[in-house]
Amino acid sequence: MVLTDLYFNAVLGISTALRAPDSLAAEVPKPNSDGTLPEGLADKVEQALGLVSWGGTAMGVLGVLITGAVMAISHKRGESSEHMSRLGMVLGGCILVSLAGPLVTWVFG
Repeated sequence: MVLTDLYFNAVLGISTALRAPDSLAAEVPKPNSDGTLPEGLADKVEQALGLVSWGGTAMGVLGVLITGAVMAISHKRGESSEHMSRLGMVLGGCILVSLAGPLVTWVFG
């Protein structure tokens, strides 16, 4: 038996183990499939995304401030470190956070 056969049998075993018995399936309610959102869900999702976006921006600003402080302390001590690469990574993260919303809007229209 080769490794792919073992993997295939394991996947089949997992799907069989997770399958609900027929008596349980009758009791599961079916969701409304007309394509509308539940009342108030859009507002909550927008609020959560706004909070995550605000937090990402705040962390980016904090990252730039911490990197600048570490650069100043290292320069005063005469140490040389890879601060420019660290600053580049922080600024790259800031750009990614700021472009996330417009990029998703552009892709999904």
